Amino acid sequence: QLQLVESGGGLVQPGGSLRLSCVASGRPMDNYAIGWFRQAPGKEREGISCISRMETPTYWPDSAKGRFTISRDNAKSTVYLQIRSLQPEDTGLYYCGSKYWSCSRDLSTFDFWGQGTQVTVSA
Repeated sequence: QLQLVESGGGLVQPGGSLRLSCVASGRPMDNYAIGWFRQAPGKEREGISCISRMETPTYWPDSAKGRFTISRDNAKSTVYLQIRSLQPEDTGLYYCGSKYWSCSRDLSTFDFWGQGTQVTVSA
């Protein structure tokens, strides 16, 4: 199994930045695509971004493009999500999930999930 732990969330003011981390353990993450997802209160979990084992990034919603940057460091078993210019609508619980080989927008294809890290954007 691949265990995932998210960190880096917190309370930030609008316009601020955060870098979220997803640390994998249990087995090498080299052959896994890692995605970032978020769930706002009262809403479904949505895919934000995913990075393949070949380090090809994918950004799904328009709201994630430009301000969100996904990267991975296999040596550190970590995938990052850099978020810039945070806005209140970015508030939510951010999860990382893993999928073998390549990325997919289908959440059901992701096998392992972390517990999430809370991002709250408020003045």
